[in-house]
Amino acid sequence: MKPATSLLAGGRQPVLLCFSHLRWNFVYQRPQHLITRFARDYSVLYFEEPLFDARQDEPHLEEQQPCASLRVLVPHLMPGQGRAADERALRSLLDAYLAAHPAKELHLWYYTPMSLAFSEHLQPVTVVYDCMDELSAFHGAPPELIERERRLMRRADVVFTGGHSLYESKRKLHSNVHLFPSSVDVAHFAQARAPGPEPADQAGIPGPRLGFYGVLDERLDTALLDELAVLRPDWHFVMVGPVVKIDPACLPRRPNIHYLGAKTYETLPAYLAGWDVALMPFAMNESTRFISPTKTPEYLAGGRAVVSTPVPDVLRSYGDCGLVHIAATAGEFVQAIERELPRGQDREDLCRQADAILASMSWDDTWRRMRDIMIRVRRRRAPIRRRYDYLIVGAGFAGSVLAERLAAGLGKKVLVIDKRPHIAGNAYDYHNEAGILVHKYGPHIFHTNCAKVVGYLSRFTDWRPYEHRVLASVDGKLVPMPINLTTLSLLYGRRFTSGEATAFLAARAEPVGRFKTSEDVVVGTVGRELYEKFFRGYTRKQWGLDPSQLDSSVTSRVPTRTSQDDRYFTDVFQCMPRRGYTAMFEKMLDHPNIEVMTGTDYEDVRDLVDFGHLIYCGPIDEFFDYCYGKLPYRSLQFRHETLDQPRFQPVAVVNCPSEDVPYTRITEYKYLTGQQHDRTSITYEFPSAQGDPYYPVPRPENAALYRRYQMLADRNPGVTFVGRLGSYRYYNMDQVVAQALSVYERLARGRKQAAHAQLQQQYAM
Repeated sequence: MKPATSLLAGGRQPVLLCFSHLRWNFVYQRPQHLITRFARDYSVLYFEEPLFDARQDEPHLEEQQPCASLRVLVPHLMPGQGRAADERALRSLLDAYLAAHPAKELHLWYYTPMSLAFSEHLQPVTVVYDCMDELSAFHGAPPELIERERRLMRRADVVFTGGHSLYESKRKLHSNVHLFPSSVDVAHFAQARAPGPEPADQAGIPGPRLGFYGVLDERLDTALLDELAVLRPDWHFVMVGPVVKIDPACLPRRPNIHYLGAKTYETLPAYLAGWDVALMPFAMNESTRFISPTKTPEYLAGGRAVVSTPVPDVLRSYGDCGLVHIAATAGEFVQAIERELPRGQDREDLCRQADAILASMSWDDTWRRMRDIMIRVRRRRAPIRRRYDYLIVGAGFAGSVLAERLAAGLGKKVLVIDKRPHIAGNAYDYHNEAGILVHKYGPHIFHTNCAKVVGYLSRFTDWRPYEHRVLASVDGKLVPMPINLTTLSLLYGRRFTSGEATAFLAARAEPVGRFKTSEDVVVGTVGRELYEKFFRGYTRKQWGLDPSQLDSSVTSRVPTRTSQDDRYFTDVFQCMPRRGYTAMFEKMLDHPNIEVMTGTDYEDVRDLVDFGHLIYCGPIDEFFDYCYGKLPYRSLQFRHETLDQPRFQPVAVVNCPSEDVPYTRITEYKYLTGQQHDRTSITYEFPSAQGDPYYPVPRPENAALYRRYQMLADRNPGVTFVGRLGSYRYYNMDQVVAQALSVYERLARGRKQAAHAQLQQQYAM
């Protein structure tokens, strides 16, 4: 596989080079939240400001690796050389590193314009300026910063801002500015809502406790803190965080003010859990004029009300929410705190209000929206016009199999594009920030009875044997799913033989005649009680419809067994790609006749690329501009979490059929991959009507609508529709591979027939 001009080769991730004024291991905030997420799609280099501790003539880069796709680069320079010499040394170190680690596609991300001095010569695909603070207003800001920001603004393709005030300021300076205020990892800080062991240095502090965590610098109103401590000597003020850029001697010292120093991001919820009210006593000066404190939503996620000085972005975003109180003086702070202290006794109501405020403020959502904007910027860079035999839209199973076969089998030139920033489609997996291999779009378990499919895929991967097992959370128990003898024994408190189970289920089955709906299948097989326990709620969540409204094929996929077989699938071949799906796709697409362009939509290149035949793996209704209306799909939203424990649940997947639980299942990936790690990663799946199309909705009227689109497709011989979206069918992975191989054979036969006809015509002449 080779890259097209300015395109990404699917065999290697693009490189995102981030220049930051903040140390990676200092305080975990906006850069860490976003950059760790971008490491899912990019190889990330996080280039810090230098340390001036190198010995004579020995400047060097220290390389750290917090996770698999992220490297932190720390320059060590000689002290006392002056800014110009330092910047020459930084350029030399950076160039040497990039030469040793060449990037097929480079993207630049700036947190500090000062880095422009030694990086302006680079030729990236895109340049992003994530303006999280007005750095020029900070104490000790270099005088060159303002001019360098102007230069960065001229070079940047897109500017993100960390708050409303910054947005209002920067949007006058650039044509593509987007507001992304501080977000929050709700699940992390929600740990503060539950009682737990107190940190040792906080446990002995009496209550009530009023807390603050963050950097203690010129933005802290030390006079206000001192006055509060004097006004209420019976209250205790807990200050968590490092002291930076100010003399520690200037901090107020009172018996009821407790400075606990810097803490790790992981331990912050434990401190927050011990506070009655959270404080943000910021000074009202130039350094706080543009800030949008990340800690505001974090405090709320932890179930704590907040009292803050009137920072403009806090006032604008939270002033009317009822949980963040704005106070300008020490007296107003005391009054607000006194109003909130009794409410801490009804923490449940406070948490409900906080959840409503934070519903759309996740870092995952912020990262996704930023990524989509970057993709749009990327699409505007048109590839050089060239000729391909085939243009394939979609780099998932269908598109990648066909690309490999056409390139290797027929010697054709193939361009594969995908609007996502990666190959492998929904099967894409990656090592997360903890180094754990996870599936980005939920669990993908390979199973098949087709030897031809196994033989084909085995060219590109070794396999790890794996038999999938699922438990369902029913009646307070975890029981095997599909229903088997063990399931019945656990639910009904007695042992069953195969014959007894058959009779037991037959006695409960209801006569429904011919199975037309998914409800018919289950009720007519195992009865209404088990239908209600296992199927109805799960199906209603998954499809947004009652099983009585869905085709019988939905629940027919999950059989009931009168044996102790607890495997979810019974296929002859059940294995997982040993190094993961993405590695398998990379090898599949590694052919000199294949070029791959990710982050690119078909509409962006259809008029820029010459191609002979189009293979379209996207939604067939989208291709025809929804001329007959949209085909219904169900989507999924995912919440990924990494836990500080080796295991979370007893099997890879636990289904949650109850409609009282918003998600349908929890997946723990280490069971699938066999990876050994002292931590574990899990994913909660939330079905949704909005988002990427995952599941065609199996109803007769939808099948009829698809047939109308299929008739249009039949009148377009230059286009072949393939895959789940192109065929509007709920295919398993092996079925998509089998379909793609069949399509290839048909195309190959057509080519031979055309060549034969041409030869006959020549002889006839």
